[in-house]
This record gives sequence, structure tokens and C-alpha cells, in this order.
Amino acid sequence: MSATLELPDYRAQTPEVAARFARLRERPVALEVRNLTKIFDSARGPVTALRDVSFSVHKRELMCVIGPSGCGKSTLVRILAGLETSTSGELRVYGEPVSGPGPDRGMVFQGYTLFPWLTVKQNVMFGPLVAGRPDLFAESEAREWIDLVGLSKFENAYPHQLSGGMKQRVAIARALANQPRVLFMDEPFGALDAQTRCKMQSYLLDIWKNVDITIVFITHDLDEAVFLSDRILVLDANPGRVHEVVEVPVPRPRSEAQIFDPSFMATRKHIDGIMHPPGQEQKETPVMRLAVSDPDVV
Repeated sequence: MSATLELPDYRAQTPEVAARFARLRERPVALEVRNLTKIFDSARGPVTALRDVSFSVHKRELMCVIGPSGCGKSTLVRILAGLETSTSGELRVYGEPVSGPGPDRGMVFQGYTLFPWLTVKQNVMFGPLVAGRPDLFAESEAREWIDLVGLSKFENAYPHQLSGGMKQRVAIARALANQPRVLFMDEPFGALDAQTRCKMQSYLLDIWKNVDITIVFITHDLDEAVFLSDRILVLDANPGRVHEVVEVPVPRPRSEAQIFDPSFMATRKHIDGIMHPPGQEQKETPVMRLAVSDPDVV
């Protein structure tokens, strides 16, 4: 009979990890959400998608949001980005109350949302030009962002000439060119094949390492959430509400081998237990292969 692997408590942290979270808590709060509620009207009456959602994200933090179907992840991120309005509650960015879209927040969708008639460079230049920056300045900035996402050789290519992963890198560069303080990402890698998704996780961590940006990342994938996050916001469903905010005990920099680390597996198991309580019928989800290479993110 094979031995069962005994996993540690998902809350256990090494001294180095504990020190990293202590430093994180000392940073300014970049995003604060208080008692956010969203009610939709339907033919059967009011439907509460989100109820009293409260959490905060610190500067330069990467927080993933995960939860079962119907927990309102996409509704939440659209409200935070200003694309939908809440029924009640408060949203602050660096202490300032906000409502509606603004240049302080950027958004990357699962679909690439690129202008097909514009080149890579022109797509990335679009935001700065709309903001009134001079053409030469916008072009110079665009080239810097394109270089950061590793697409300098493709700056004059059109979207239809790019792979899915390359299109999503352009979408990230275009969002960052507007210099937001917080970047929201709504399952941006969900439409990609497994190998490309692995590479995109690595690209994202590399970008995050080099840019002063706070990221809120929506995902349905447990491995992706544990691999990318400082902390994970776990939502319950029907209505969507905060179940727990999990501090990921996996050290940084992250590596492919860590998916077999006991702390990684313990965190994944804990979140899986929240999303799929004992007795609930579910399909077994294989462990996906994660990023190929990973930067040293502090």
C-alpha cells in the first residue's frame, strides 16, 4: 500500500516568506474595496451577484481572484475597472474614491481586443495619443513597452500575423502604455493552449518585476493562482462573497519545480476544498505544467 503524502498546514510560512509578507503589509494600500454589492434585475426578480465584498491590495502586490462558477469574478473586476457600476459599496485607489473608468486603472481581457487595422506599434501608441501625448513621444514610449514584452521584431506586424500569446503580450503592453497604477486582468490566458499559457505566466512575472504596477488577476485555474500570487482572494458563489484571503507560502522567485513543493500542494488542496466541498461531485483536474522560467520578484 502506497504511503499518503502528509502536507503541511497551508498557513505555515518559512521565516523568509513571513518577512516578505511583513514588508508587503507595510506598503501603501493601492486598492481598497469596502462592502461592494452588485444586484442585477432579471425576469425572475433581483439577483445578487456580489454581496458585501471587502478586501485590499497593497502596492506592487499580485493578487489572484478565484472561486467557483457563479461567484462573480468577472463582474467584480469589471466594477473595479469602471466598466460596470456597483449597487452599493466603495472603491478607492491610493485612498481616493473612484467611480467609472479612469487612467489610474488598466484592463486586459481574455479576448485580445486589439485593433486589427493597426500594427503592434500603433496599437500600443493608441492610448498615449488619445491622452494627448505628441506622436514622437508616444512612439518612443510604445517601443519601450513592446521591447519589455519581447516583441520588438514584430512592431510593424498586424494582429492577424501574430500567435495568440503574442497578441496577449501586445494587449498587456497597450494597457501598460497608459501608465495605470493598478492593472486588472480577466482570465487573460484562458483561451491559450497549455504551453503558451506557461510562457505567458513567465512573461507576466517578468513584466511585473520591471514595472511599478499592482495586479489583480482573475483566474479559474488553481495552479495558476498559487503560482502567480502573493495572496489569493477566494470567493464563494451565489452570491459572490469573500470566503478567505490566502497568503501563498511558496517562496519567490517561483519555479516550475515548486508545483511539487509541499507548501504549493497544501495551498492548492486548501483552495480546492473551498471550491469543491467534500461530497460535491467534481471532475479531477490534472496538475498543469507551469512557467518555463521565472524572474526573481521580491
